[in-house]
Amino acid sequence: MTQPTAFCADQIFDGNSMHEQAALLVRDEQVVEILPQSSVPSHFRQWQSTGDMIVPGFVDLQVNGGGGALFNDEPTVAGIETICSAHARFGTTALLPTLITDSANVRDRALAAGRDASAAKVAGYLGLHLEGPHLSVARKGAHVSDFIRPMDAEDLSALVAGRDQIGCGLITVAPENVSAEQVRALSKAGWNVSLGHSNCKAADAFAYFAAGASMVTHLFNAMSQLTNREPGLVGAALATDPVYCGLIADGIHVDIATMKVALRAKRDPGQIFFVTDAMSPTGTDVTEFILGGRTIYRRDGRLTLADGTLAGADIDMMSMVRHAVNVLDLPLEIALRMASTYPADAIGVPTKGRLGDGCDADFLMLNKDLSLQSTWIAGQRRYETEPQGA
Repeated sequence: MTQPTAFCADQIFDGNSMHEQAALLVRDEQVVEILPQSSVPSHFRQWQSTGDMIVPGFVDLQVNGGGGALFNDEPTVAGIETICSAHARFGTTALLPTLITDSANVRDRALAAGRDASAAKVAGYLGLHLEGPHLSVARKGAHVSDFIRPMDAEDLSALVAGRDQIGCGLITVAPENVSAEQVRALSKAGWNVSLGHSNCKAADAFAYFAAGASMVTHLFNAMSQLTNREPGLVGAALATDPVYCGLIADGIHVDIATMKVALRAKRDPGQIFFVTDAMSPTGTDVTEFILGGRTIYRRDGRLTLADGTLAGADIDMMSMVRHAVNVLDLPLEIALRMASTYPADAIGVPTKGRLGDGCDADFLMLNKDLSLQSTWIAGQRRYETEPQGA
């Protein structure tokens, strides 16, 4: 965008506060400020939103696929572009393509694709999430057990060397197959370390948080649970204030009442944030696909193996926000933060998930019913429900 533009709407949410009859000023792909519409400088072109509200673009830290592409099958720039484009249709303006447990060769191809996507500035690409292979077989979920293994010196060396130039880096590990010393090394190299797919005791989780793990992957799912005498990974995560927790809030992976309990228990500075854990069918009408040589069935909002094991989620971020407001009874502002501001904070990217001075101009135009009008990344319109003009 060459000309400074003021995007006007009835309401603008900046990630913290709601502004009425306001204008979002954008210049050179960044937010300048939010002003009353009556105070827009004359040299800014005015764009009247056809939606009722402008909000920060969504940030999704766990996206296995979309638009028919599964990152494990297409660990390429083209695969990343397909996934990012598919999720832009549902309000996600920044995401981490997520590699599920696989071979070292596929991991290395994914790291190379991440470096190339970052260099090419693929719209919507934020970095990579490696979910495995250093997980617990006991809590593998739909991950292929043949690839699950301890992290060795060669793995650690490849991960430390591969961290450079991929953008943000997130890795999910289990204490059963990764040492605290390896977590320290990963954290020092710039990886955000998350604990998940683990049957560890709370004491182990506390030790790994102290070593540098700062997140938990899809809270409640594929992990040791909170019980009266053993808090497990769930209890440790909820009890450790700085730790962030991803949550698949589709009403299928976690019961509504359980989610409400967790939201009441978790305190700042760590927060619970939404992840979709989306698979390749997102944005398509596909009803079956292959994951690790096994057929995944798409039925009634679920993605499952033949035995009923959940294999990712069949939900997009816009639908998750609506579900949070309409079913979880969350205030709109909190639901929006859980889809944008909190995940950006969890991954350490203050320019995403909010619309303040100097932030990236990634935003959405929404209707009052929380349907999406258009998606904008770096001040450029990437998706719209119907043609609209300035």
